[in-house]
Amino acid sequence: MIVPIIGNVSYSITLDPTVWIFDDRKILLEEVFENKLSEADETDEIEKASKRWEKELDPQFSKPPVNRSIKQFEREKILTSSYVMPLKDFINNAEIKTDAVNATLLTENGDYNLSIDELKAGYFLFALDGKPLKENGPVHFLYQDGSNFTGPIVGIKKIVIN
Repeated sequence: MIVPIIGNVSYSITLDPTVWIFDDRKILLEEVFENKLSEADETDEIEKASKRWEKELDPQFSKPPVNRSIKQFEREKILTSSYVMPLKDFINNAEIKTDAVNATLLTENGDYNLSIDELKAGYFLFALDGKPLKENGPVHFLYQDGSNFTGPIVGIKKIVIN
């Protein structure tokens, strides 16, 4: 149930999707591919981006955010919702070397080549209806634009940076 990031990186990283349910960076699947944002949402997004930027610059906030306490309502929501995790932070932490050209997702059904930018912008689906993806899991890859929403890349075992 782990996915290593290996290859042309400064740091090999092992991703454990089973703990992402407690991570504040997770996003509801149905919210990821919504095209319309109201003006209020856009303002909120700008404010959130500003706060994230400030946190990036402050060394005190270099650790990933983790939910400290989960209320009953949130617990029920977690146990029934589907979630994705943006890959950008993990790829950045692995520190891809400058001569890296692309990434390969090694799966049970073959290999899939992606550009580094496609990988960084993509998402890993890790929980469907509140449960980890045991069948064809541990994660499914979704492009940022949702073009493979109905047919994600499944059964991912490793990410190799070439």
